[in-house]
Amino acid sequence: MKKIIAWLIRYVPRKYLQRVSGVGLKAVSLFYIGNNVTCPVCSRGFRQFLPYGRINPRPNALCPNCLSLERHRLIWLYLQQKTTFFTATHHVLHIAPEACFIKRFEALHGDRYITADIESPLAKVKMDIHQIPFPGNTFTVVLCNHVLEHVADDIKAMSEIHRVLQPGGFAIMQIPFFNPIPDVTFEDPTITDKREREKIFGQDDHVRKYGHDYTQRIARAGLTPVADEFVNQLPEDVRKKYGLVKGETIYVGQKK
Repeated sequence: MKKIIAWLIRYVPRKYLQRVSGVGLKAVSLFYIGNNVTCPVCSRGFRQFLPYGRINPRPNALCPNCLSLERHRLIWLYLQQKTTFFTATHHVLHIAPEACFIKRFEALHGDRYITADIESPLAKVKMDIHQIPFPGNTFTVVLCNHVLEHVADDIKAMSEIHRVLQPGGFAIMQIPFFNPIPDVTFEDPTITDKREREKIFGQDDHVRKYGHDYTQRIARAGLTPVADEFVNQLPEDVRKKYGLVKGETIYVGQKK
């Protein structure tokens, strides 16, 4: 299973995987039913989560029912426990929407929940994040997870997020980190060879390797950065139950 999943996510374009992976994994999920772990997104229990990763798949990572990963389960719990996302109606822009969230967030916020992406077949709006096609001060929440490492100008993209957020609104903007994590984010647009990109940036479709200066980059875009160690505040048995990774920071950009 590890080798199959690694091959699929490495060599099959994401837009095609998004269309078919859910059906296949739901069949696989029948063989993983148990109660050692629980996905907070879909509330299903399993013996363990599936492995996931391009080269060295992480164990206990992918929910076979709703396709949530560790970061999605952490974001769900964060929104549930530390924001009003589940208790008030918000105007939400979800960039590069994840399949595990779409129907559930739409049920919460109705037509005020907007999904957008430059190529995803799951998104309602075709959009370049460098030029978000909505007026300023439109959204109370923006979700933008594992997107900024792919775009040509992440500061411009985050500035657009700042522009469309209402004062008092917030954006969750998760990114991947690859060890060793540099002090300063490294990017070089002249590196176009896929193998070289994978070697330097961690993945062949990434254009930068983020460093410890990520919160400073958020601030350069006009947002107030918050690095929330929410996962470390959860008891170890809770992290184990939900398949969470200790030390994963939630990065929030707030518009004052």
